[in-house]
Amino acid sequence: MTTESTAPATSGRDTRHPAWLLSLCLASFAAGTDNFVISGVLREISAGMRVSEAVAGQLITAFSLTYALSAPLLAVWTARFPRKVVLLTGLAVFSAANVGAALAPTYEVLLVFRILTAVAGATMMPAAFATAASLAPVGSTGRYLGTVTFGQSISLVLGVPIGTALSGTFGWQSTMFFIAALGLLGMAGITAFLPRRAGAPALPLRRRLAPLGRRPVLIGLLGAVVGATGSFMTFSYIAPIGHSIAHAGPGQLSVLVSAMGLAGAAGTIAGGRAADAWGAGRTVMLALGLQATATLLLALCGWTWSGPVPLIVTGLLLAGWGLFGGAFTPPLQTRLLSLAGDAGNEVVALNSSCLFLGISLSGALGGAVLASQGPVAVLAAASAVGALSVLVLAWSGKGSRVTASQPAA
Repeated sequence: MTTESTAPATSGRDTRHPAWLLSLCLASFAAGTDNFVISGVLREISAGMRVSEAVAGQLITAFSLTYALSAPLLAVWTARFPRKVVLLTGLAVFSAANVGAALAPTYEVLLVFRILTAVAGATMMPAAFATAASLAPVGSTGRYLGTVTFGQSISLVLGVPIGTALSGTFGWQSTMFFIAALGLLGMAGITAFLPRRAGAPALPLRRRLAPLGRRPVLIGLLGAVVGATGSFMTFSYIAPIGHSIAHAGPGQLSVLVSAMGLAGAAGTIAGGRAADAWGAGRTVMLALGLQATATLLLALCGWTWSGPVPLIVTGLLLAGWGLFGGAFTPPLQTRLLSLAGDAGNEVVALNSSCLFLGISLSGALGGAVLASQGPVAVLAAASAVGALSVLVLAWSGKGSRVTASQPAA
């Protein structure tokens, strides 16, 4: 493999956002839209493919499981290749698979293309985060990771509504074409602006994966699972929670979800900056602790308020949930990357898998609590799990000194 030139990271906290970083953010926006939009177009897919909505919903399950299982394996396999090649290949497959999904003649073919899309996303997103971290100026790793994460967060309040609206007007196939176009735009930006950067050094697999055997890394990944479980439990059941607490109808519920999404997007930027200023470990525990507090306050309102909780109070507390939840991911990635060394790409991929696993567990645990205790109890359970994640992450940092320094490439 020939060595590729790189643009060295500069010292100091540069406040600018280079074009290559914005291109990675756009790729992240495309991937986030693809992850979440299927939920909004299930009815149209069900009718178009002549399957039940329950069967159509398996597209989400297949996507999530494929992403979670393939991300670590693909990270190991692609580590030898230049990051730019990995990103462009992943985006090319991503766009092609979405076009294939739009043209799929049967549900089975559509399912295959959704699995291919998950593989593409699991290939490019860990590479995007690792690239942002390795090219970030010294002292700005968290901010750069927050910018890439922002793309996924804002997809909930921009990409998903656009994709859902297109589906309602032109059919669900137009949503797939829209996502494919986003992927092509990301490819164009990365081609034009991302510096060429060599792949990881040719090290034996055992040495590359050695950091995964360190207690802080393993327990940090466990903390990611627990944190995502507690965080997404609220979002997974926001409809019954909003109805029970604030008597929110469909229109009011959309306002609440938008508030959560916008606050979450702002949180990704704030969390990245805080990680650079205060340290990644401290920031991630503070973010999760404050999110658990906001969730518990909403539960207390639901239990003690005379009548429905005012929409403004519910919205403010849910915005707090979104703000602090969004601030959780960038410092966690910064912290794990600072410990990972040559296994940075693999650790980021495992972190993605842990987050998807946490999302799956949030649905199962939250559903059990909802069925047995009701919507307000879901908030209380989410708060308790969030507090547990703070303890787990505090344990992972015990005896280790972690900073937001730039990880090895």
